[in-house]
Amino acid sequence: MTDEPIDPSEIGEGNAPSVEDAPYKIIFEANKCIAAGKCAEVSTNWEMDIVTGIAKPDVYFFGESELEHNVDAAMKCPAKKDRGVIHVIDRRTNEEIAPDPNGDGSLSVDW
Repeated sequence: MTDEPIDPSEIGEGNAPSVEDAPYKIIFEANKCIAAGKCAEVSTNWEMDIVTGIAKPDVYFFGESELEHNVDAAMKCPAKKDRGVIHVIDRRTNEEIAPDPNGDGSLSVDW
């Protein structure tokens, strides 16, 4: 075991479908979700857990047809002072598509 920080782009890759089948993935900072529900309002992939009040995605890996509404969910998330806790990643490049608050495709995960 190393003391190296976890590379967020590697999260979930061991159990993931192939990049060809699902070129996008979600990294969700659930511990920072403020339960605003904006994601569930705009995306069929997101729902609010009635017990915890926290959002959760139905799937973490997806294709082109699911991209738009997942990006919308990431962009609408008001947590972290509008930097969001839903991150849509292009698995082919490991770049953050949304919310991309830094404007450079770098992962804005804040663990």
